[in-house]
Amino acid sequence: TAQLNKIGLLKELKIYNFALIDALEVHFSSGMTCITGETGAGKSILLGGLSLVLGKRADLSALFQPDKKCVVEAVFDLTDYTLKEVFDELDLDYQSETIIRRELLPQGKSRAFVNDTPVLLQSLEQLSAHLVDIHSQNDTQILLQDSYPIMLLDALAKNENDLVSYQTQLKEYLKLDRHLQQLSDEQSKADQNFELNEFLWQELEAAQLKEGMEKPLEERLEALANVDFLQSQFGAVVQLMDNESLGLREQLIQLRGLLQSIAQKASTYDGLADRSKSVLIEVEDLLEDCMRALEGLEAHPEELQELETQWDQLHRLQQKHKVQSVAALIEIRERLNTTIQSRLDMAEKMAAIDKEKQAVYTSLKQLGGQLSEKRSSTTAVLESELQRLIQKMGMGDAAFKIEITPGENFLSNGMDQVAFLFKANKGGTFKPLKKIASGGEMSRIMLAFKTILCQYKKLPTIIFDEIDTGVSGKVSDQIAQIMVGISKQMQVLTITHLPQVAARGNHHYKVFKKEELGIVQSDLKILEGTDRVEEIAAMLSGNQLTDTAIAHAKQLLN
Repeated sequence: TAQLNKIGLLKELKIYNFALIDALEVHFSSGMTCITGETGAGKSILLGGLSLVLGKRADLSALFQPDKKCVVEAVFDLTDYTLKEVFDELDLDYQSETIIRRELLPQGKSRAFVNDTPVLLQSLEQLSAHLVDIHSQNDTQILLQDSYPIMLLDALAKNENDLVSYQTQLKEYLKLDRHLQQLSDEQSKADQNFELNEFLWQELEAAQLKEGMEKPLEERLEALANVDFLQSQFGAVVQLMDNESLGLREQLIQLRGLLQSIAQKASTYDGLADRSKSVLIEVEDLLEDCMRALEGLEAHPEELQELETQWDQLHRLQQKHKVQSVAALIEIRERLNTTIQSRLDMAEKMAAIDKEKQAVYTSLKQLGGQLSEKRSSTTAVLESELQRLIQKMGMGDAAFKIEITPGENFLSNGMDQVAFLFKANKGGTFKPLKKIASGGEMSRIMLAFKTILCQYKKLPTIIFDEIDTGVSGKVSDQIAQIMVGISKQMQVLTITHLPQVAARGNHHYKVFKKEELGIVQSDLKILEGTDRVEEIAAMLSGNQLTDTAIAHAKQLLN
């Protein structure tokens, strides 16, 4: 395969068991590569294989041999392209030479790999958008998207830094707006229960709840509720123990005296005397405690009523909140307090976020205005350059008009509404491009767009799929010249029927059909020297290799 010194972005493509291809390996270089071949030879199959590896969905009908898997592999040289951030965003392993592989199994399953790491089809599609731009005559819908003319204007106006700043601010603005809306929803929900929560909290707060308060409260309540009975009983106890003649204390004193007299006569009984003394001491202590208890007993009806009210309130609160302890009530009280405080703090928090949002809003308005101003200053240049290119491609009376209307809404690329207007003939009225341009006109307009864009922005490999259909003569030469100009800025692959275009390519491949063992297959070969002259001549003369056609072909190639 002929190669230039500098390798293009798409370096190699391998296709196995796909459509009419059994096995095919092709190497690509920088500059412009032309692919020709008769109708039905398989040029679209080659493009289909590339589309498959770039993430296009496929089915089992794509298998050349139904019992074997299909494998398509593309190698990309990313040395001159700043794509590491794209790989990082997609969580992919970046390598300057990146290999993408797609497998379609006979069972219908599909697998995709980037540098031998399995990836989701969605990630592959997002990555592929930065690698290859496939453009066909039926694929001009991108021109009809409002974002595309703006992208072209931004490239000419050198808005890249301002646009990055704008999009960063927009992301922050939308984040703050979502946060504010979330807080507003939470506030609305909190408002519905705020009064109830506040009432419940105040009720629990008024109960003066303390951990472990039940037992001492219950004991004090019992004492006050039975004070008359306790006074009567303690009075009887003191009378029983302290009666002057019959009291227990007086009798124990007599008992101690008797045992001491016995011990004096017989020391064997000293222990009994000591025990009587101990009993007397214990009884005297008991009597003293009982007398103090009796003196301390006093009716407190007001305190009793307060304690009964507090006790009843505790039980009522426990039943109300369906818990069994004061500790659980305290936990509920604290939770309610947190909820209430959060609701009270929310307004202050929302005000702070809204203030921050307004600051970002002001910054966005300023950046949007800068973008709009720089775009407006570029429209005349873009209109003129597009018109010049289109006229070179046979649309001599066509003209463009770009109208920018600054808006109030924040869009992904600024605040402008852009009307891309077109008229094909003199005296015609400017109308939106999508309403009046034909398919052929759209293809040439897209070619003009790409020609301008590649001068200001580093684009990926571009593939033109027969966009020159229906064009001939001098226009063919101009289209070929424009494609060559694009190929000086980026790698160009073009599938063409025009000999004028094919002759201008740095490299020339031919797609053809062959038959092996009764099976028809598509294949590809590089054309050089005589082979290339004959292919160009056949394209010129309708497959008749006349001396005139060969001479003309040589002239085109030179």
